[in-house]
Amino acid sequence: MRASPGVMAAVERLAAVELRSVNAQLEILLRDALHRRGITPAADPPVTDDT
Repeated sequence: MRASPGVMAAVERLAAVELRSVNAQLEILLRDALHRRGITPAADPPVTDDT
């Protein structure tokens, strides 16, 4: 994903304040934006142990 340095810096600060990783913070922000638009993401596939 590409974003401007300013946007990424803001996400990094927010993630630090909320004690989350940047990836987790991005997912929360994206899910919130989708929810506000009435869009429900598809369910994640179940995790399997393919080792």
